[in-house]
Amino acid sequence: MSSRDVVLARIRRALGDVPRGEGPEDPPVARDYHRVHGSRTTAQTVDLLAENLADYRAVVHRSDADGLPALIGRLLAERGARTVLVPSGLDPGWLAVADVIPVPDRAESTAQELDAVDSVVTGCAVAIAETGTLVLDAGPDQGRRRITLVPDHHLCVVRVPGQVVGSVPEGLPRLSPDRPLTWISGPSATSDIELDRVEGVHGPRTLEVILLAE
Repeated sequence: MSSRDVVLARIRRALGDVPRGEGPEDPPVARDYHRVHGSRTTAQTVDLLAENLADYRAVVHRSDADGLPALIGRLLAERGARTVLVPSGLDPGWLAVADVIPVPDRAESTAQELDAVDSVVTGCAVAIAETGTLVLDAGPDQGRRRITLVPDHHLCVVRVPGQVVGSVPEGLPRLSPDRPLTWISGPSATSDIELDRVEGVHGPRTLEVILLAE
């Protein structure tokens, strides 16, 4: 038997008890799994998010609304950023004191042009504490998906506690499958067969997250 024959035979055996004509949407799927895992206060959930973000080598900061522009300005200055990609719906006050040149999110921008930008500043849609994951859905304050994948430095602002959930099942109802979702758990990283970690291959080398108290 060829490899193809072996694979097809396994598929036939696996489908042997499926009634003829049954579609993938026909049988009921049990969705009685737990959405909430354990009991945590809101503050504990935010602390768990910060802990897991840091565990994934993201750099975590905290701020209130009054201190946010100064913090963003300081972080960009410390990095030496001169140009910053700015989504169209980003609050202009966030960059009010930053000494940078804003670069608008444009559909016609090439990968080379995006790669030449020092940093990108965005908001987010949802942050998941248990997995240390930020989810972007290309909303007005997040911009096109590619602007957070090409530049080497991503500064993401998460509103807490409003945008923070404990688990993935809690986060999914807040997201639309019709939107381009980007799930970010730390800076981009990959490893070869010898487990040598390399960051920045499939996205930003540095991820900084600001937890903005509402």
